[in-house]
Amino acid sequence: MFFVFGPSGQMFRGDADLLAQVGRLRRVRRPQALRTRAADEGEPDGPPRRDSTPPPARGSAASAYQQTAQGPLLPRQPLTRVSDVMTPAAITVAPHRRVNDAWQTMAQHRIAQAPVVDARGQVIGLLMRADMAPLDLLPEPGAIQQAIALARRPVSEVMYSPVPTVTADTELRRLARAFLDTGLPGLPVTDEAGHCTGFVSRTDILRAMVADPPLDLWS
Repeated sequence: MFFVFGPSGQMFRGDADLLAQVGRLRRVRRPQALRTRAADEGEPDGPPRRDSTPPPARGSAASAYQQTAQGPLLPRQPLTRVSDVMTPAAITVAPHRRVNDAWQTMAQHRIAQAPVVDARGQVIGLLMRADMAPLDLLPEPGAIQQAIALARRPVSEVMYSPVPTVTADTELRRLARAFLDTGLPGLPVTDEAGHCTGFVSRTDILRAMVADPPLDLWS
């Protein structure tokens, strides 16, 4: 199930096939997000994974090989729903925050977009770093004042809104269809009231395709 939320609340409820019928929902056509710090290298297009595990020590290589030869300890289960790949507890920003402050937060957490939520915790937009020009960029001559003015604007003036959201029980192939139709790199995961419960990105799907258990959309 997909929704569309904006500052006025829920605007749409339905399947991915109908998202294109939402008149105010525009397709995203943006260049790659701006990067100004070394910490941004290798930046994922979604919130950082909170359940990452450290790489195994070299001494465990032999035992790991033997375990692989014996097969997985648990049955391989297909991943079919958004809840199987999403990142819970997504980083969010408030609509009244300054653009440059939001940039700093997103750079610190190494994310390229973040849901914008109001005082009630409901999603009203999506902020993408490709739409922001922080003060530590070196703009073209004559554009310094313009860059400063943009950095001081509130997030509500540069966020993508209205924004589609998806529920955790939605099929992954429906989510993939929404990514293709909207051009968005990720979607907030919400309940029907628009409260943010997580975030899911294209990278999450790609990660699932190369991980164990396997991604299975047709079982």
